[in-house]
Amino acid sequence: MKIMVVGGGGREHAIIKAIKKNKDVEVVYALPGNGGIAQDAICVSIGAKEIDKIVDFAVEKKIDYAIVAPDDPLVLGAVDALNAKGIPCFGPNKNAAIIEGSKAFSKNLMKKYNIPTAQYEIFDDCEKAIKYLDSVSLPIVVKADGLALGKGVIIAQTKQEAIDAIRSMMEDKVFGASGDNVVIEEFLTGPEVSVLAFTDGKTLIPMISSMDHKRVGDNDTGLNTGGMGTIAPNPYYTKDIADVCMKEIFMPTMNAMNAEGRTFKGCLYFGLMLTPKGPKVIEYNCRFGDPETQVVLPLLESDLLTVMQAVTEERLSEVEVKFSDKSACCVIMASGGYPQKYAKGFEIFIPDSVKDHVYVAGAEIKDGKTVTSGGRVLGVTAIADGLKNAIDASYALTKQITFEGAYYRNDIGARALKALVEDK
Repeated sequence: MKIMVVGGGGREHAIIKAIKKNKDVEVVYALPGNGGIAQDAICVSIGAKEIDKIVDFAVEKKIDYAIVAPDDPLVLGAVDALNAKGIPCFGPNKNAAIIEGSKAFSKNLMKKYNIPTAQYEIFDDCEKAIKYLDSVSLPIVVKADGLALGKGVIIAQTKQEAIDAIRSMMEDKVFGASGDNVVIEEFLTGPEVSVLAFTDGKTLIPMISSMDHKRVGDNDTGLNTGGMGTIAPNPYYTKDIADVCMKEIFMPTMNAMNAEGRTFKGCLYFGLMLTPKGPKVIEYNCRFGDPETQVVLPLLESDLLTVMQAVTEERLSEVEVKFSDKSACCVIMASGGYPQKYAKGFEIFIPDSVKDHVYVAGAEIKDGKTVTSGGRVLGVTAIADGLKNAIDASYALTKQITFEGAYYRNDIGARALKALVEDK
């Protein structure tokens, strides 16, 4: 089989490595891929949002199956365009991808179908949004309605911070048209959990839970990032909570999308907050999370391509989706200065003994060398019996990789370990 994966980050590298385990896979093309993905796939310099070029390439190469991984091409209708040319895909079509493409849509969906989430209001007028702040308690959450590379969410501790966030989104257009509307919602407290789920619109199978670490600094300090590391499974996500989520959140969401004529087929991401009043949805994503994928897929014992094809063909109920009972930890190595200003072009040195554990996000090939090209450069994942062993193994591997200015958090998984101790 000829496989095409759209995207070029650590998530896509994890997907490609998992896909290659299937003996029927002859070649994998990555559009655009990156300098690390080039070790595992043929990279083609077509951007993930260049839908027409993606379709033309797929037709020219007679692609047997396509995986559209990032949010942008899904929201832009990449799956629809490929399907129109007879190319089967993993990923939701455009009218289902709106569940991530518009926060206003997803919040209204949850309200209509009684899916637990934070209280909220939606505004298309800046002054009305600011006036609304007089009636709420702080802190408050301000969200740009559309896609914003994971950065369109501001937790405002003061009224002035909230006003600044609203004006920057709606008047200064820091996120472009994504800030035409803003969602202002209640600030929830509790442990956060990420749960990815395979669904074909008839069956929904949750994957193993995970915990992301968004802040750039140790002890969850500093600016928000795309994610500095993950662990799986998440110890806060007990079987009892999983049962509640399945009954009150996961299945109702799948059924709600069906009822709206927006059947979702692909990977549906649930960002959850385990509040004192029970689990609530913080956000939906219409695709695999990054860097959650880098700990979830390595624990998948079933064949990923077989599961994906079953989703596409609406026969998910017929395949086994099995996960290891081990634990996984992924430490993200970033460029010094990320998520603000950082230098690029530094050579990356990865020992051969470590390469199987590495998912590359921001690298390119220059003069025959693999060099840094982004803020988050790579993720290093280890699997072991028990979370503590997985964390120790991941850091031991991380310390063997070098590039100038390399930065990583030293406490990935620390909060999860504390939860395990408290549970005993």
